[in-house]
Amino acid sequence: MPMKSIVETFSKKYGDRVEVIPSKFYTETGDPHLIKYEKMLARQVRMYNGYPVIGYWATLSCEFFGATLSSLSSMRLISPFAYKAAIKHMRELQPDVVFSTHWATNYYAEHLEKKPLTIMYCPDAQLNKLFEYHSDLNLISMPYGYEKALRKKQYDVRNMKLIPFLIRNEAFGISNDKKQLRKKIGVPENNFTVVLAEGGYGIGKMKKISELLIKEHFPLTVIPVCGKNEKLFNYFKTLEPAPEVTFRPYGYTEEILELEAASDIFCGKSGNIIAESTFFGNPSIVTNCTTLIEHNIADHYINTVGCSIKELCPKKTVELIKKFAGDPGLLEPYCEAARGYHSYFGSEAAADAIWKKITETFPDVR
Repeated sequence: MPMKSIVETFSKKYGDRVEVIPSKFYTETGDPHLIKYEKMLARQVRMYNGYPVIGYWATLSCEFFGATLSSLSSMRLISPFAYKAAIKHMRELQPDVVFSTHWATNYYAEHLEKKPLTIMYCPDAQLNKLFEYHSDLNLISMPYGYEKALRKKQYDVRNMKLIPFLIRNEAFGISNDKKQLRKKIGVPENNFTVVLAEGGYGIGKMKKISELLIKEHFPLTVIPVCGKNEKLFNYFKTLEPAPEVTFRPYGYTEEILELEAASDIFCGKSGNIIAESTFFGNPSIVTNCTTLIEHNIADHYINTVGCSIKELCPKKTVELIKKFAGDPGLLEPYCEAARGYHSYFGSEAAADAIWKKITETFPDVR
C-alpha cells in the first residue's frame, strides 16, 4: 500500500521528467524460484501471527546478528536460487534508481555490478536490521525511529529523512461523516461500531473477541474483516448475534478504509493498519503483537501518539469496548490525540525527498 501511494504521487508530480516503472518484482517474470520465495515470506507472516513466540524469536535474532548477517541469511542462504533469479531480473530492469518499501528489493539493487541509486522507505516504527542494510536514502515516518537511526554510525541527515506516513491516497477522499458512511455500508447509523482486523490473514484474537461481542445485549455493530482467511469468514457467516447486535463480517475487501472511517474504534493486531484508523481520528485497541516490529509500532501509537490502548486478553478487551460504548465520552482523549496526528500522513513529502535525491545524483534530470 505505501508503494501504491508513492507511485501515484511521484508519477503525478515528476512523471513527465523520468520514467516510473512500478514492478511486481516477484511475480512479473513468472520465475518459479521468485514466486516460491514470495510465498515463503507470506507463510512466515502467517506463522508469526499464529505463533507470536516464533515472530519475536525471528526479529530478535535479526537484532542479535545485525544487518549484514541477517540480510545474508534471509536473502541468500535460505533460497540461493531465488537470489540468483532476483539479481538476473534486477539486471534486466536496468534501473537508474530503485525505490523499495521492502528490504528484499533494496538488497538485490545493492548487489548489482553497476549499482543504481537506492532509496528505501520503512513503514515500521523503527528500522529493523533488514531495513538497516545500506541504501543511499532511508525514509521513515516515526520520529522515535528516525532519532534512533541518527544515533547510529551509518546514518546522518544526508541519508536519513523523516517523512509523513505513506497512507493510501484514497484515504483523503473518504468522508468523515460516520452516519453517512454507515448508511452506505448498510449498518445502523447510531450503534457504537467496532471494526476488527488481524492483518491480511485474519489470524489472531479477532475470532474470540467477535464471539464474545455478538452475545452482548446493547446496540452494537461488530465488523470483523477476515482478509484472506476464508475459513474464518465462512465461520462468521454461520453465527447468530444477539437481537441488539448487528454483525457484518467481511472477507478480503477494498472497502476497508470506509469501514475504518465509519467505526468508533478499531480493535486488532498491531501493524500499520493502526495508522489508517488514526488518520480517521479513531482510537484503537491493540490485542496482539506477533513480532518485535509490531511491538514497536504499538508502542508508537500508545505512548507517542496517545491514541491506542494495549489489551491482550479478549475478555478484558470486550469489557473495554462495553465501557466505551456505555460512555463514548471516555474515548474523546484518544480521538483528540488521533486527530492531532493527522498532519503526519501523505506521500507528497516523500515524493519531493526522492526527487531531491535523484536530482542531486543525476543533475541533468532537472
